[in-house]
Amino acid sequence: MEGVINVLKPPGMTSSDVVVWLRKLLKIKKVGHTGTLDPGVAGVLPICVGRGTRLAEYITEQGKAYIAEVTFGITTETQDASGKVTKRTSPDLKRSDLERVIPSFQGKVSQIPPMYSAVRKEGKHLYEYARQGLAVEIAPREVSIYKLELAKWYEGEYPRAILEIECSKGTYIRTISHDLGQALGCGAHMSYLVRVRSGPFKIQASWTLEEIEEATGLGNYAFLLPLTAGIDLPQVFLSAVRGNAFRHGLPTKREWVKSSSEGSEPFVQVIEDGKLIGIGIWREEGLFPHKVLI
Repeated sequence: MEGVINVLKPPGMTSSDVVVWLRKLLKIKKVGHTGTLDPGVAGVLPICVGRGTRLAEYITEQGKAYIAEVTFGITTETQDASGKVTKRTSPDLKRSDLERVIPSFQGKVSQIPPMYSAVRKEGKHLYEYARQGLAVEIAPREVSIYKLELAKWYEGEYPRAILEIECSKGTYIRTISHDLGQALGCGAHMSYLVRVRSGPFKIQASWTLEEIEEATGLGNYAFLLPLTAGIDLPQVFLSAVRGNAFRHGLPTKREWVKSSSEGSEPFVQVIEDGKLIGIGIWREEGLFPHKVLI
Protein backbone atom coordinates (compact mmCIF):
# COMPACT_ATOMS: atom_id res chain seq x y z
CA MET A 1 0.00 0.00 0.00
CA GLU A 2 1.46 3.33 -1.08
CA GLY A 3 0.35 6.73 -2.27
CA VAL A 4 -1.00 10.04 -1.02
CA ILE A 5 -4.35 10.79 0.64
CA ASN A 6 -5.99 14.20 0.36
CA VAL A 7 -7.44 14.36 3.88
CA LEU A 8 -9.92 16.98 5.05
CA LYS A 9 -8.65 17.50 8.59
CA PRO A 10 -11.39 18.42 11.05
CA PRO A 11 -10.87 21.09 13.71
CA GLY A 12 -9.93 19.69 17.11
CA MET A 13 -7.42 17.13 15.85
CA THR A 14 -3.69 17.65 15.49
CA SER A 15 -1.96 16.59 12.28
CA SER A 16 -0.27 13.82 14.29
CA ASP A 17 -3.68 12.63 15.52
CA VAL A 18 -4.73 12.13 11.91
CA VAL A 19 -1.56 10.12 11.19
CA VAL A 20 -2.13 7.84 14.20
CA TRP A 21 -5.79 7.35 13.22
CA LEU A 22 -4.84 6.33 9.66
CA ARG A 23 -2.10 3.98 10.84
CA LYS A 24 -4.68 2.06 12.87
CA LEU A 25 -7.29 2.08 10.11
CA LEU A 26 -4.95 1.05 7.27
CA LYS A 27 -2.81 -1.23 9.48
CA ILE A 28 0.41 0.24 8.12
CA LYS A 29 3.25 1.94 10.01
CA LYS A 30 4.61 4.14 7.23
CA VAL A 31 2.20 7.06 7.37
CA GLY A 32 3.22 10.72 7.63
CA HIS A 33 1.74 14.18 7.13
CA THR A 34 3.21 16.93 4.97
CA GLY A 35 3.12 19.99 7.16
CA THR A 36 1.39 20.73 10.42
CA LEU A 37 -2.05 22.32 10.64
CA ASP A 38 -2.89 23.83 14.04
CA PRO A 39 -5.51 21.81 15.98
CA GLY A 40 -8.19 24.48 15.52
CA VAL A 41 -7.63 24.73 11.76
CA ALA A 42 -9.59 22.64 9.27
CA GLY A 43 -8.71 21.84 5.69
CA VAL A 44 -6.46 20.02 3.29
CA LEU A 45 -3.80 17.82 4.90
CA PRO A 46 -1.97 15.57 2.42
CA ILE A 47 -0.97 12.29 4.05
CA CYS A 48 1.76 10.08 2.61
CA VAL A 49 1.49 6.30 2.85
CA GLY A 50 4.17 3.62 2.35
CA ARG A 51 6.95 4.74 0.02
CA GLY A 52 5.06 8.01 -0.32
CA THR A 53 6.53 9.09 3.02
CA ARG A 54 9.87 9.57 1.24
CA LEU A 55 8.23 12.25 -0.90
CA ALA A 56 6.78 14.26 1.99
CA GLU A 57 9.51 16.92 1.74
CA TYR A 58 8.57 17.72 -1.88
CA ILE A 59 4.85 18.03 -1.08
CA THR A 60 5.60 20.22 1.95
CA GLU A 61 7.63 22.64 -0.21
CA GLN A 62 4.65 23.45 -2.44
CA GLY A 63 2.40 26.51 -2.08
CA LYS A 64 -0.74 26.72 0.06
CA ALA A 65 -4.09 28.50 -0.18
CA TYR A 66 -6.35 29.56 2.68
CA ILE A 67 -9.60 31.28 3.51
CA ALA A 68 -9.16 33.24 6.72
CA GLU A 69 -11.48 35.25 8.93
CA VAL A 70 -9.80 38.22 10.62
CA THR A 71 -11.47 40.05 13.51
CA PHE A 72 -10.30 43.63 14.09
CA GLY A 73 -10.15 45.36 17.46
CA ILE A 74 -9.27 42.22 19.44
CA THR A 75 -5.64 41.17 19.97
CA THR A 76 -4.67 37.81 21.48
CA GLU A 77 -1.40 36.39 22.78
CA THR A 78 -1.42 33.60 20.17
CA GLN A 79 -2.61 35.81 17.28
CA ASP A 80 -5.63 33.50 16.84
CA ALA A 81 -8.90 32.73 18.64
CA SER A 82 -7.34 30.12 20.93
CA GLY A 83 -5.29 32.61 22.91
CA LYS A 84 -5.96 34.95 25.81
CA VAL A 85 -7.27 38.38 24.79
CA THR A 86 -4.64 41.00 25.50
CA LYS A 87 -6.42 44.10 24.18
CA ARG A 88 -9.85 45.23 23.01
CA THR A 89 -10.86 48.36 21.19
CA SER A 90 -13.87 49.34 19.06
CA PRO A 91 -12.22 50.59 15.87
CA ASP A 92 -13.75 53.08 13.49
CA LEU A 93 -12.68 50.92 10.57
CA LYS A 94 -13.98 50.84 7.01
CA ARG A 95 -13.53 48.34 4.21
CA SER A 96 -11.53 50.94 2.28
CA ASP A 97 -9.03 51.19 5.16
CA LEU A 98 -8.19 47.51 4.86
CA GLU A 99 -8.06 47.64 1.07
CA ARG A 100 -5.55 50.47 1.36
CA VAL A 101 -2.99 48.43 3.38
CA ILE A 102 -3.43 45.02 1.71
CA PRO A 103 -1.03 45.71 -1.21
CA SER A 104 1.89 46.18 1.21
CA PHE A 105 1.39 42.59 2.40
CA GLN A 106 1.77 41.04 -1.05
CA GLY A 107 4.90 39.71 -2.72
CA LYS A 108 8.01 38.84 -0.73
CA VAL A 109 7.55 40.01 2.84
CA SER A 110 9.48 39.69 6.08
CA GLN A 111 7.50 37.88 8.77
CA ILE A 112 8.31 37.25 12.43
CA PRO A 113 6.87 33.86 13.51
CA PRO A 114 4.53 34.02 16.52
CA MET A 115 5.84 33.03 19.96
CA TYR A 116 3.17 30.36 20.17
CA SER A 117 4.51 28.33 17.26
CA ALA A 118 6.58 25.21 16.63
CA VAL A 119 9.53 27.18 15.23
CA ARG A 120 12.71 26.16 17.03
CA LYS A 121 15.31 28.38 18.68
CA GLU A 122 18.35 26.81 20.34
CA GLY A 123 16.72 23.39 20.30
CA LYS A 124 13.41 24.43 21.86
CA HIS A 125 10.04 25.30 20.32
CA LEU A 126 9.04 28.94 20.64
CA TYR A 127 5.83 27.93 22.40
CA GLU A 128 7.95 26.36 25.18
CA TYR A 129 9.55 29.75 25.85
CA ALA A 130 6.13 31.44 25.68
CA ARG A 131 4.58 29.06 28.22
CA GLN A 132 7.47 29.81 30.60
CA GLY A 133 6.90 33.53 30.17
CA LEU A 134 10.32 33.99 28.59
CA ALA A 135 10.93 36.61 25.91
CA VAL A 136 13.38 35.59 23.20
CA GLU A 137 14.57 37.34 20.09
CA ILE A 138 12.98 35.88 16.95
CA ALA A 139 14.68 36.33 13.62
CA PRO A 140 12.35 37.43 10.81
CA ARG A 141 12.15 35.26 7.74
CA GLU A 142 11.13 35.92 4.18
CA VAL A 143 7.92 34.40 2.85
CA SER A 144 5.98 34.96 -0.36
CA ILE A 145 2.35 36.08 -0.50
CA TYR A 146 1.14 35.39 -4.03
CA LYS A 147 -2.45 36.47 -3.43
CA LEU A 148 -4.17 38.44 -0.66
CA GLU A 149 -7.71 39.49 -1.53
CA LEU A 150 -10.62 40.77 0.52
CA ALA A 151 -13.60 38.53 -0.25
CA LYS A 152 -16.14 39.82 2.30
CA TRP A 153 -16.41 42.60 4.87
CA TYR A 154 -18.68 42.66 7.92
CA GLU A 155 -19.40 45.86 9.85
CA GLY A 156 -19.83 45.84 13.63
CA GLU A 157 -18.24 46.74 16.93
CA TYR A 158 -15.42 44.39 15.93
CA PRO A 159 -15.33 44.39 12.12
CA ARG A 160 -14.51 41.10 10.38
CA ALA A 161 -12.92 40.37 7.02
CA ILE A 162 -12.83 37.18 4.96
CA LEU A 163 -9.51 36.95 3.11
CA GLU A 164 -8.38 34.65 0.31
CA ILE A 165 -4.67 33.96 0.61
CA GLU A 166 -2.15 32.05 -1.49
CA CYS A 167 1.36 31.82 -0.09
CA SER A 168 4.60 29.92 0.22
CA LYS A 169 5.23 27.24 2.81
CA GLY A 170 6.10 28.47 6.28
CA THR A 171 3.75 31.47 6.11
CA TYR A 172 1.78 32.15 9.29
CA ILE A 173 -1.72 33.35 8.42
CA ARG A 174 -2.34 34.39 12.02
CA THR A 175 0.73 36.62 11.81
CA ILE A 176 -0.64 38.22 8.63
CA SER A 177 -3.88 38.84 10.55
CA HIS A 178 -2.03 40.33 13.54
CA ASP A 179 0.17 42.50 11.33
CA LEU A 180 -2.84 43.83 9.42
CA GLY A 181 -4.28 44.94 12.74
CA GLN A 182 -1.01 46.63 13.67
CA ALA A 183 -0.86 48.43 10.32
CA LEU A 184 -4.38 49.75 10.89
CA GLY A 185 -3.65 50.78 14.48
CA CYS A 186 -6.49 48.77 16.04
CA GLY A 187 -5.13 45.26 16.53
CA ALA A 188 -6.57 42.04 15.08
CA HIS A 189 -6.45 38.28 15.33
CA MET A 190 -7.23 35.33 13.08
CA SER A 191 -10.65 34.16 14.23
CA TYR A 192 -10.98 31.19 11.82
CA LEU A 193 -8.94 29.46 9.13
CA VAL A 194 -9.48 26.80 6.48
CA ARG A 195 -6.74 25.52 4.21
CA VAL A 196 -8.31 25.02 0.80
CA ARG A 197 -5.22 23.86 -1.10
CA SER A 198 -1.83 22.33 -0.42
CA GLY A 199 0.26 21.95 -3.56
CA PRO A 200 -1.98 20.24 -6.16
CA PHE A 201 -4.46 18.98 -3.53
CA LYS A 202 -7.73 20.94 -3.34
CA ILE A 203 -10.43 20.87 -0.69
CA GLN A 204 -13.11 20.01 -3.27
CA ALA A 205 -11.46 16.61 -3.82
CA SER A 206 -10.54 15.92 -0.19
CA TRP A 207 -11.83 13.01 1.89
CA THR A 208 -13.20 13.26 5.43
CA LEU A 209 -12.07 10.67 7.96
CA GLU A 210 -15.58 9.24 7.99
CA GLU A 211 -15.53 8.80 4.19
CA ILE A 212 -12.13 7.10 4.34
CA GLU A 213 -13.32 4.74 7.08
CA GLU A 214 -16.47 3.83 5.16
CA ALA A 215 -14.57 3.23 1.91
CA THR A 216 -11.96 1.07 3.64
CA GLY A 217 -14.70 -1.08 5.17
CA LEU A 218 -15.97 -1.75 1.65
CA GLY A 219 -12.48 -2.58 0.35
CA ASN A 220 -12.48 0.62 -1.71
CA TYR A 221 -9.16 2.51 -1.69
CA ALA A 222 -10.06 5.18 -4.23
CA PHE A 223 -8.88 7.81 -1.72
CA LEU A 224 -5.29 6.54 -2.10
CA LEU A 225 -3.83 8.56 -4.98
CA PRO A 226 -0.70 7.55 -6.94
CA LEU A 227 2.61 9.05 -5.85
CA THR A 228 2.76 11.19 -9.00
CA ALA A 229 -0.40 13.02 -7.91
CA GLY A 230 1.34 14.61 -4.97
CA ILE A 231 4.25 16.37 -6.61
CA ASP A 232 3.92 19.46 -8.75
CA LEU A 233 7.12 18.79 -10.71
CA PRO A 234 7.67 18.12 -14.43
CA GLN A 235 7.83 14.48 -15.47
CA VAL A 236 10.51 12.73 -17.47
CA PHE A 237 10.32 9.21 -18.87
CA LEU A 238 13.06 6.61 -19.03
CA SER A 239 13.32 3.31 -20.86
CA ALA A 240 13.71 0.10 -18.85
CA VAL A 241 17.47 0.16 -19.43
CA ARG A 242 17.91 3.79 -18.30
CA GLY A 243 15.43 3.27 -15.45
CA ASN A 244 17.60 0.45 -14.16
CA ALA A 245 20.66 2.71 -14.44
CA PHE A 246 18.80 5.45 -12.51
CA ARG A 247 17.98 3.01 -9.71
CA HIS A 248 21.67 2.18 -9.44
CA GLY A 249 22.69 5.82 -9.14
CA LEU A 250 23.89 6.34 -12.71
CA PRO A 251 23.20 9.49 -14.81
CA THR A 252 21.43 9.55 -18.17
CA LYS A 253 22.31 11.80 -21.10
CA ARG A 254 19.70 14.38 -22.05
CA GLU A 255 19.13 12.89 -25.49
CA TRP A 256 18.08 9.59 -23.86
CA VAL A 257 15.41 11.26 -21.71
CA LYS A 258 11.86 11.91 -22.90
CA SER A 259 10.49 15.00 -21.17
CA SER A 260 6.90 16.21 -20.81
CA SER A 261 8.05 19.78 -20.23
CA GLU A 262 10.76 22.13 -21.42
CA GLY A 263 10.64 24.10 -18.15
CA SER A 264 13.66 25.26 -16.20
CA GLU A 265 12.76 23.34 -13.03
CA PRO A 266 15.92 21.48 -11.89
CA PHE A 267 14.01 18.70 -10.10
CA VAL A 268 11.75 16.30 -12.01
CA GLN A 269 9.67 13.20 -11.42
CA VAL A 270 11.28 10.18 -13.07
CA ILE A 271 8.81 7.72 -14.59
CA GLU A 272 9.53 4.22 -15.89
CA ASP A 273 6.75 2.07 -17.33
CA GLY A 274 4.11 4.35 -15.82
CA LYS A 275 5.54 4.22 -12.30
CA LEU A 276 7.36 6.88 -10.31
CA ILE A 277 10.82 5.51 -9.53
CA GLY A 278 12.36 8.62 -8.01
CA ILE A 279 13.20 12.30 -8.17
CA GLY A 280 15.89 13.38 -10.60
CA ILE A 281 17.91 16.56 -10.96
CA TRP A 282 19.13 18.12 -14.20
CA ARG A 283 22.79 18.96 -14.42
CA GLU A 284 24.86 20.03 -17.36
CA GLU A 285 25.87 16.44 -18.14
CA GLY A 286 22.32 15.07 -17.99
CA LEU A 287 19.78 13.62 -15.55
CA PHE A 288 21.10 12.46 -12.17
CA PRO A 289 19.28 10.54 -9.41
CA HIS A 290 18.35 12.74 -6.43
CA LYS A 291 16.06 10.32 -4.59
CA VAL A 292 15.44 6.72 -5.67
CA LEU A 293 12.18 5.07 -4.59
CA ILE A 294 12.50 1.66 -6.21
